[in-house]
Order: sequence, then C-alpha cells, then structure tokens
Amino acid sequence: MVRRGNEHGRYWPERVPERTNADGVLRVRPKFMHDFLVSTAAFIVLIGIMVVVHEFGHFAVAKLCGVRVEAFSVGFGPRLFGIKRGETDYKVCLLPLGGYVKMTGENPAEEAQTEESGKPSLLEDPGSFIAHPRWQRVLIALAGPIANFVLAFVAMAFYFGWINEVPAHDVKTSTVEWVVPGSAAAQAGMAPGDTITQFDGVKDPSWDQIFGRMSVDGNQTVEVMVERSGQGVALHLHLPAEVTGDDLAGMLPQYMRGPIGIQSVSPGMPADQAGLKGGDAIVSVDAHRFHTVTSLLAYMQEGQGKPISLMVERNGAMVGPIVAKPEKIDSGWKLGFLAVPPKIQNAPMPLGAAIAKSGQFCADGSMLIVQMLERILMHKVPANQLTGPVGIARMAGDVAETKGWYSKFYLAGEISLNLGIVNLMPFPILDGGMILLLLIESGLRHDISINVKERIYQAAFVVLVMFFAFIIFNDVTKLPIFARVKP
Repeated sequence: MVRRGNEHGRYWPERVPERTNADGVLRVRPKFMHDFLVSTAAFIVLIGIMVVVHEFGHFAVAKLCGVRVEAFSVGFGPRLFGIKRGETDYKVCLLPLGGYVKMTGENPAEEAQTEESGKPSLLEDPGSFIAHPRWQRVLIALAGPIANFVLAFVAMAFYFGWINEVPAHDVKTSTVEWVVPGSAAAQAGMAPGDTITQFDGVKDPSWDQIFGRMSVDGNQTVEVMVERSGQGVALHLHLPAEVTGDDLAGMLPQYMRGPIGIQSVSPGMPADQAGLKGGDAIVSVDAHRFHTVTSLLAYMQEGQGKPISLMVERNGAMVGPIVAKPEKIDSGWKLGFLAVPPKIQNAPMPLGAAIAKSGQFCADGSMLIVQMLERILMHKVPANQLTGPVGIARMAGDVAETKGWYSKFYLAGEISLNLGIVNLMPFPILDGGMILLLLIESGLRHDISINVKERIYQAAFVVLVMFFAFIIFNDVTKLPIFARVKP
C-alpha cells in the first residue's frame, strides 16, 4: 500500500492513553501481545471487507455477462459452511484473509488441462470466461477496482454526511490569528488579534458567515468593522475571486486559546535538532502567539526557511528562546513534529456538500497514490515507502484503539483506493495485467497462445512473490522490537 498523509487541516484523533500510576509516572504494560491481537483482528476485518467488496465487483459483472461463477468465497482454505445456489457455491472458509471468486475458464491453465484431457474446449462452453467477448472480460476485470473506488466514495460520503468530526472551538468570536503579508486582508489593514464585529452588513458574524459572504461577494470590496485594542476600526476589504476555508483572503482564524501542544517529534527533523520534545507547548514564535499549526505553517512559508525563535512551556516552566530552522518538506517549510490533536465535535454536512467532499477525497487520494508510485518507479522516492500487510495491520491496530471515527474511515478509504489503483497496474496476475493482455489480443485480432500466457503468469507470480517478500521484510524491520533504543 502507498501511504499518504492526512488532507490539509484534518487530524488523527487522540489515541487512548496508556494507564499511569497514581504519581503520574507512565506504567509500561505488556503491550506486545495486546497490540498483536488487536492489530490482527483489525487487519482481518479491514482487509476482509476491502477484498470481499473487490471480489463482489467481479462477481456481479460476471453474473450480468453470463459467466459461470463456480464459487464466491469469504476467506481461503477448507470450506467451513455455505450454501449452493444454482451453479455458485457461496461459502465461508477457514482462513479469513479476504476472499475470491472462481469463474470457469479464468485461469489459462484450465484450458491447457482441458486440451490435454481431450475434453471439449472451454472456448465452446457458453458459461466459460474465455468464451465471452473481450469487452465483457475487460468489464469484469475493471469491476473489482471500481467496486473499491465506490466503497471509498460511499464510506467517506457517509462519514462527512452523518459524522464529520471537527475541532471543538473554544474561541467563539471571529478573531484573526494571523494575516498573510501581501494578502488582500493585509492590504486592507487587517492585523493579527483583530476581532471582526461586522462583515458586509452582518453583525458579530461567525467564520462560517464570513466565508459565506466571501463566496457571494467574490472580487468585490466589502466594509469590515474590527475591534482592535478596544477601539473600533473601519476597513475596506477587496475580496479575491475565490476563497478557501483555511485562508480567508489572507486571514487565518483563531479557533483555540492555548499554545500549540507537541505530541511527538520526528527524529532528525528541525524540531528534534532544536531540542523540542513531546509534551512541550509552543507559546510564541518570534514573539507572535500562534494557537494552531495552520497559522504556524503560514508564518514559516513567509519566512522561506528563516530561523525562528520559540518560547516553549515544558513541565510548567518556560524554556527559551529556542532557535529552530524550518526545513522544506514536500511543498512547504516545516519543523517536523506532530501536534496534539484538538478536541472534536460532530458537525454533519448537508448531503450535497458531503458528496462533493467525498469526491474530492477520492480524487486527491488517487492522484497522490499514482504520483507516489510513479516516483518510486523513477527512483525518486525509496521503495521502503511502500507498506505491506504487517504495516497495514499495525496501522489498523492503532486506528482501532483511536478515539473518534475519522481515522477509521480515513484508513478504510485510503486502503480501498490503494487496492483499486494497485490492481489496475498493467502487471500480469493483477486485473490491470489481464486488461492489458486483452487489449493486446484485440490489437492482434487473435488470442495469445495458452502456453505463452502460462509462461507469462508463472514469471509474474515469481516476481510478485519476490516483491511481497521484500515488502514484508521492509515492514518487519520497522517493527518497534527492531527499533534502536536510545539510552
């Protein structure tokens, strides 16, 4: 699986904390077996759902096309129980690791064995997969990945429309935390700390109301009243044609009161090099008081890597100034720490907005996965960025013990998109490989020899086994038991 980061402005909710002694000192509990059992159970459930949905896509289109489906199995190995309806055995098997669909004639070896036994060719069997037109076989191959895309879309649409966890804001006024230099708000005279008391005729507006007015009044100048140091100030703000929820014409909203809490620091990153630690709280940056990572990131983008001076609260005492030099990571300047997640509340979206948000999630996720795969193949990104079954199981276990629903839906959507995209890769054994061979046959206007297909699939199987061995080895080396423990 190609793993991607959270969308901008979102977060992983807080994980259930470890138990502590009465004196507040962390008590180490026997975690290995607990984590192993939780991760295994979460992995089986998560992957089981993803694979069964994938196989159901193949099954449904195969049935519509008149292909004989001999078995629809949940799990692998010996059959535990099930029911046979018509020509299909719907069964549950011993090993609950996904599932499969068995169609007559889908394996090239079947036709070869049929020819050797002297039985009638599967090409003459109307229920055989290979007896159907190539366009139908392409649709059957496409149906599995498409089912995964649909699952991701429906799951995220449900989340945004019925749950949608958002930070519980403890600042009720529309106070500006930071103003981006050179932006429309800066040109209008807006300053950090201003509280908007009137916006385009709306008195004491919420940020949602301000965003709504901006969406309506794009590319126009509106009157804004702000309270600054107890005095009212009138401003004229020329709105850009388009605004986003994170950057309102250069105004970054203040939602929280407290400092930016640091949950953990990435080893070797600027925050680590500067001496920041998990549990610290950033009180000020170059004498500016920021309360959200969004504002801090915006400030560092303007500095373009310029060192910043931090005042930090650590164990109840002020520490600093601490000088840190941001590093350019991906497309922005960052310090390399994970912030303490905010408190959350549910704010379900209207159906139309939820559908649009889910569509954006799937589009952004799919594009990022494709770009990451391209970078890995071009050797621009190391292959150890890939995550296999062990890594997915660890993530599933972490998410299972995480408070809230966002991380659960996010990981499920992410894995479903990964499964769909990876299966579309033009590699034999995968759905994309089958589609490629069918397209080649269409261009040649005749079927490729059964013997040639067998050799292709055998070679592909060997390569796939070696690839998965590498991925699993890569996953295992990342396990905590192999991590280097600092003295």
